[in-house]
Amino acid sequence: MTAPFFRVVFGFALLTFAYALGAGPDYDPLKVADTVAPKVLNLTVQDAARSREVPLRVYLPPDATRAPVALFSHGLGGTREGSAYLGLHWAARGFAAVFLQHPGSDSSVWAGVPPKERMAAMQKAANAANFLLRLRDVSAVLDQLERWNAAEGHPFAGRLDLTRIGMSGHSFGAMTTQAVSGQRHAGAGISFTDPRIRAAILFSPSLPRRANAAQTFGAVNIPWLLMTGTKDVAPIGDADVASRLAVFPALPPGGKYELVLHNAEHSAFTERPLPGDTEKRNPNHHRAILALSTAFWDAWLRDDAAARAWLDGEGPRSVLEREDRWQRK
Repeated sequence: MTAPFFRVVFGFALLTFAYALGAGPDYDPLKVADTVAPKVLNLTVQDAARSREVPLRVYLPPDATRAPVALFSHGLGGTREGSAYLGLHWAARGFAAVFLQHPGSDSSVWAGVPPKERMAAMQKAANAANFLLRLRDVSAVLDQLERWNAAEGHPFAGRLDLTRIGMSGHSFGAMTTQAVSGQRHAGAGISFTDPRIRAAILFSPSLPRRANAAQTFGAVNIPWLLMTGTKDVAPIGDADVASRLAVFPALPPGGKYELVLHNAEHSAFTERPLPGDTEKRNPNHHRAILALSTAFWDAWLRDDAAARAWLDGEGPRSVLEREDRWQRK
């Protein structure tokens, strides 16, 4: 019996066992203990090789057990404080949520700039140089987490399970996530994939301009969860809804999922509206995002059979609205 075949058979047996125990229907990715809140720490990674500082906000689980790690990369003009609803929930569910801030494409781009000039400043910052800086930020942060995890007396000492790392991001952060978790880069001549990443969530993914989808995403060999909306168009860049929907069909099968939220705009994955938004924010969008992202981390970072059964079964429909679209392969 070959190893891949054994893994498929064993995985099916786990799912069957989970259902037999009633674990599938009982699994609830939104359930959290409300007694102790996650601990929030602000730190800075000093990347001496690039003379660069990378600010972090880390949400640590309340208990002291070793936690899988879920990284998050913000969108253009964002900060480590953004999308706190994700970090707080993931940490409450037992993940160490590490939110990066990328100098050069963070809030420094627009802070202090006259309102009429901010759009031009943002567009200027959405460049290849900042993109490459972001990719190296991810590896630098993972290197530092390894050092902190081994440092006696550090708040992270022995707290992180660095064999179970997930990467995620929104918009420019989704582009960052794609690049470090399996996307091919035509003409680059090098790979930016970090092999320490086991699974990835992309909020507002996109097909790079003039790229071939099959060539770009056809070799992604780790689980990916894509989330977008039927009105997910950013005010900067040329990623339209078609570009976002082009990613999933190009992915090879095996642990690949896509959620398309009805009437969700680009800001649906953040905590506040963006200039130009026209739709009223739907509270169920965040509920669905939290449920599906948590089940995905549980399934693929924890190897949780009940979470996998929920994710691959009817669980997602229990948190989605009728016109939301969900598919997997």
